[in-house]
Amino acid sequence: MATSAAAIGIATYSGETLLDVWYPEPALGIEAKSTSGLDNASTNDELREVRTQIISTQIADLDSAPTDAADAYLRLHLLSHRLVTPHSVNLDGIFGLLTNVAWTSLGPVAIENLSRVQLKARIKGEHLTVFSVDKFPRMVDYVVPSGVRIADADRVRLGAHLASGTTIMHEGFVNFNAGTLGVSMVEGRVSSGVTVGNGSDIGGGASIMGTLSGGGKEVISIGENSLVGANAGVGISLGDNCIIESGTYITAASKIQLPDSTIVKARELSGANGLLYRRNSISGALEAVQREGSWGGLNSALHKN
Repeated sequence: MATSAAAIGIATYSGETLLDVWYPEPALGIEAKSTSGLDNASTNDELREVRTQIISTQIADLDSAPTDAADAYLRLHLLSHRLVTPHSVNLDGIFGLLTNVAWTSLGPVAIENLSRVQLKARIKGEHLTVFSVDKFPRMVDYVVPSGVRIADADRVRLGAHLASGTTIMHEGFVNFNAGTLGVSMVEGRVSSGVTVGNGSDIGGGASIMGTLSGGGKEVISIGENSLVGANAGVGISLGDNCIIESGTYITAASKIQLPDSTIVKARELSGANGLLYRRNSISGALEAVQREGSWGGLNSALHKN
């Protein structure tokens, strides 16, 4: 796989602060694709109090940490364009490189200028909506991958990796450097660093623990043809053909009872295939048993994007 990348994009600046970069056609390798239509992209926007200009960005080594905000934006674009997969490029220090931005219906605005911009927009009769105040913008304002459905665009950050056949329902959320590797249903939360395998379903209200907070370092993944039930949670990796029963929360330190009455910590089962995790309705104990039968799989008609 290529370890370098390049792109030509449109950068937005407030003073000397880079607010964002849009790379229409990022590419792996050292040669940036020539992008038509960018000839007149360098402008001054008096309403938003920003300027835009064409920039060319090259990354010699994707295994090295990003060096500035333009570099970081290119890496996020590579993920959402499906040119790279989560964890295949170095994103160390990305939070320190990106600035908090007011993401609006007119484009990015520096937070310190927002009140003034809102006033000028209202005087001109323009309606300005603030979608969020964050370091990361919505993915769909920069990249719309083919073959996906996203019910609420606010809930997918730039840098998410969504494979063709993915459906993100209204309450589904996918963070940067995370996402799906095949046809999947996401109705719960896919935290940063998490990947979901082909044929798997993350049920409504379900949560998969990430590694941004709490000091966790383990990369959490959900294997193929697995189900994380509604309002369930998981802090270990699931192998293929696994189920976590609705409402059941499994952390790495959870005590799990096996069929032979052995008690183990859940981390010892991380990545194992063909297990059903459930809470015994009589004793209240968390259990892991060998799966029998099928949970039914994804609705094939629903995923014909």
